[in-house]
Amino acid sequence: MVELLLDSAIRFWVFMPIVVITFFVGMLRHYITIITAGEKPVDKQQLADSQALIRTRILRENGKYIPKEGFVMRKHFFANEETGYLTKQQTRQQPIRNPITDPTMMTEMLKNNISNMVPMIVIGGVINWAFSGFLCTKVPFPLTYRFKPMLQRGVELATLDASWLSSVSWYAINIFGQRGINNLLLGENNAADQTKMMQDQMNMAAVSMPQDSSKAFKAEREGLLVVDHQWAFKNVESDVMSQRSYIRSR
Repeated sequence: MVELLLDSAIRFWVFMPIVVITFFVGMLRHYITIITAGEKPVDKQQLADSQALIRTRILRENGKYIPKEGFVMRKHFFANEETGYLTKQQTRQQPIRNPITDPTMMTEMLKNNISNMVPMIVIGGVINWAFSGFLCTKVPFPLTYRFKPMLQRGVELATLDASWLSSVSWYAINIFGQRGINNLLLGENNAADQTKMMQDQMNMAAVSMPQDSSKAFKAEREGLLVVDHQWAFKNVESDVMSQRSYIRSR
C-alpha cells in the first residue's frame, strides 16, 4: 500500500479551523442557553421532603457520633408511630402531576433542543460543505477496516488505510472530545457538553413518570427504626491514653 503524504497547509486550513469552530460554537451555545433559560419554579413541599430525607439518612449513617439522648430524640421526631414526621408525610395525599403536560417544562425542552441540535446540524452542514474530502491526520496505531465508516466519512476510498482520519470525522470527534476544555473554562454543568445533553434526553422517560414520595418516606422510616445507637466515643479516653503511652514509649 502506498504511503500518503499530507500537505502542511491542511494543518492551518482544515485541521485547526475545525477545532476553533467547534470550540467557539460550544461557547456560543453555552451563553445562549444561559440567556434564554427561564427561572424554574421551586416546589416548597418537594424541597422540604428532600431535605427531610437527607436529614434522616445522615442520622442513620452518623448517629453514632452524637449522644444517645440526642439520637433517640431525633429518631422519635422522625419515626414515631403517631406524631413522627415521616409517618405523617407517608399518609399525606399527594396530587399526581404529569410533567409532560406542564407547559413550562415543554418550553424548556424546546429551548434546549433548539439551542443544542440546530447549531450542531448547521455547523455540521457547513463543515461537510467546506471541508469535505480532506484527510486531516493519521492515528498513531493500526486499525481494522471496520473503523473506516467511523473515521473516514466523506472520503470513500476502499484501498485507503483505516488509520487515516477525514475532516468530517474530525469534526464529530471534536464535538465530544472537547469536554475537558469546556469543563475547565465554562464549568462542569455547561451547555456546551454534548454528552450531558444526550444523557438528559435519555432520562426524559424517567422524568415523565410522577414520583411517589410516600414509598421513599416509608423505606426511610423502616430503615431508621432498625438502627441502634452505638456510641462511637465510648472508649475514647482509654484509646487516647493508650496512644499517648505508646508515643512516650517510642
